[in-house]
Amino acid sequence: MTSEVESERRHWRTELLVIQPTPFCNIDCSYCYLPHRTSKQRMSLELAEQIFSRLLTFPTIQDTVGLVWHAGEPMVLPVAYYEDMFTLVQRLAGPKLDVLHSIQTNGTLLTDDWCDLIGKWRINLGLSIDGPKEFHDLNRKYRNGSGSFDNAARGLRRLRERGLPFYVISVLTLPSLREPDKMFDFYVENGIDNICFNIEEKEGNHTTSDLVDSREFGELYRAFLGRFFDLAARRGQKMVIREFETPFRAIQHHGSPLSNQQAEPMSIVSVDCAGNLSTFSPELLGMEHAAYGSFTFGNVTTDDFETIAKRIEDSKVYADIRAGIERCSRECKYYKLCGGGPPANKIYENNSANSTETVYCRSYQIAVDAVLDVIETKPQASHLMLQTQGPTPAQQAAREPAPAK
Repeated sequence: MTSEVESERRHWRTELLVIQPTPFCNIDCSYCYLPHRTSKQRMSLELAEQIFSRLLTFPTIQDTVGLVWHAGEPMVLPVAYYEDMFTLVQRLAGPKLDVLHSIQTNGTLLTDDWCDLIGKWRINLGLSIDGPKEFHDLNRKYRNGSGSFDNAARGLRRLRERGLPFYVISVLTLPSLREPDKMFDFYVENGIDNICFNIEEKEGNHTTSDLVDSREFGELYRAFLGRFFDLAARRGQKMVIREFETPFRAIQHHGSPLSNQQAEPMSIVSVDCAGNLSTFSPELLGMEHAAYGSFTFGNVTTDDFETIAKRIEDSKVYADIRAGIERCSRECKYYKLCGGGPPANKIYENNSANSTETVYCRSYQIAVDAVLDVIETKPQASHLMLQTQGPTPAQQAAREPAPAK
C-alpha cells in the first residue's frame, strides 16, 4: 500500500449502512433499476448475526452510524423479523455505538403493527409515493398491471393518524414535471411536509427514460422547481425540500467542497441478503459492468476489513472515480457545491466513472440556480424549506428507485 493511499484510508468513515434483507418487491415499478426483485431470498437471523458481528466492528464505523433497510420492499418480511433484527443489532452494537435505523418503503403494506414497530424503535421512515394517483399509477404498478396508489395512500394516512414522522420520495417523470401545482397541492392536502425529488434516470436495468431523453427536461425541471418553491413561499407553507436544502447548505459552506458520500470508499456500505458488500453508490450492489466487472468487494461473513479495503483500493472503479472527481474539480463551476457527483450515474450514462457531467449533474445545477433565485428574491422564505440540522444520511442517499443525493 502506498503512503498516499494509507493516509487516505485513515480518513475513511462509514456514515451509512444500506442493508437489503431481501431483493423481493411486491410491486413492479416500470423505472426500477433492480434486476432481482422477483427473488424471495432473505437474510436469515443466523446470517445477520455473522454479518453484523463483523460489520459493526469495522474501523470506519465510529460513534454513530445510519442503517437503512432497503431492497426491494423491506416490508414484505414480517414485523417480527425486524423486531428480531433490531434487537440483534442493538445487542451487537453495545452501548458505545448509536445505530439509527431507517426503512425505505412503498407504503402498500403498512399496518398498525408496523406503526407500533416504527414508533417503538424510532425508525426514520421514507415513503415512496409519486404524487397524485394519476402520476403515481403510471409507473408504480403491481405485476398484474393495477396501480399501487390506493394502498400507498392508505399507508400514508395510517402514518398521519398515528402521528409518526416520515419523509416522502417522489420520482418525477414528464407528466408530473408538467404539473407543479398539482404536485404541490397533493403534498399540502396530505400533510406531507418533508419531500425528496428523484428524477427518472437511466440506471442499472432501467436503460431508457422518456424524461432524460426529452429535449424539454432542463426547461421543465427548472420551471417545476421554480414554481414549487414559489408556491411554498407565497403560501407561507413550511415544507422541507431536499432539492432546496442540500444546495442551500452547500452554498452556505462554499469555502470547501461538499462531502460526496458516494465517491468516498466505505462512506456508504451496502450489503445484500447473502452478505456481499459494495461501496460508493448503493445502486452498484449486485450489478456488473463490462469495464469494471462486479462491484462486489467481498463477503462480510468470509472477508475481513483489510481484505475488503485492499480490493477497493486496487480496483479500477476506485481509480476511475478519483480521476473523474479530479476532472469535475477542474472543469465544473458547481464542483464545490456538489463534490463531483454520484459514480453510478457516470457509469450508467457515460460508461465510465472517469467522466463528468450526467443528468444528475444538470438537475443539481438547476436546483442550485433555483435556490439562488429564492435567496435573492425571497430571502425571508428560505427558512420555510429547511430542517434544523439538514437532511439525514438516509435522505441524502435515498435513490429509490433512482437517484441521493
